Amino acid sequence: MKRGQQRAVKAGLWMMGLCLVGFIIGRPLYWHLTEGFSSVSIRHRKSLSCPLCDCDCSSQPLLSLMDGLNNHSFTDCMKHDPEVSEEMEKNFIDMLKEEVKLQEAQALENQQKADMMLLEAKKMTSQFQKEADKCSSGMETCEEAREKSESALEAQRSLTAMWELRARQRGWRDDSDESNQYLQNN
Repeated sequence: MKRGQQRAVKAGLWMMGLCLVGFIIGRPLYWHLTEGFSSVSIRHRKSLSCPLCDCDCSSQPLLSLMDGLNNHSFTDCMKHDPEVSEEMEKNFIDMLKEEVKLQEAQALENQQKADMMLLEAKKMTSQFQKEADKCSSGMETCEEAREKSESALEAQRSLTAMWELRARQRGWRDDSDESNQYLQNN
């Protein structure tokens, strides 16, 4: 490679590295700054209507909440105003109870559906097993009848051949070739 091409490759690799670092660091930084700017504008709007709420947003939640109800600022802010705190706590507990009841009802309904489907599957399995047993029984009966008829046919052929042999020994001659062909084939 020429020296100019080597420099171009190095410059390209540096640009790719910078873009990768920017991509990795840029996204969290963007969301952090966006969140900061939005909280400043929200605080400015709230300062006009109510006092500023000093929320302690730790990394661990105070309560283990179900999906959809996890809001740290809600639990932090209700600590500061005792009147609102009691009412909000009651409402919050009622909401949690209702959510748990709904999830229990949904789980019970799902369990009942699963039980019904299992029962239906067992019924169908039993029905298919009965049909398979009937089919196997019919096949066995048919096979036994075929074996009996084959043995009876073989016995009849032997008896016919014996009588025909005796008849030939006593002078009987058959002019048709069908009888000879029949004996030769068997």
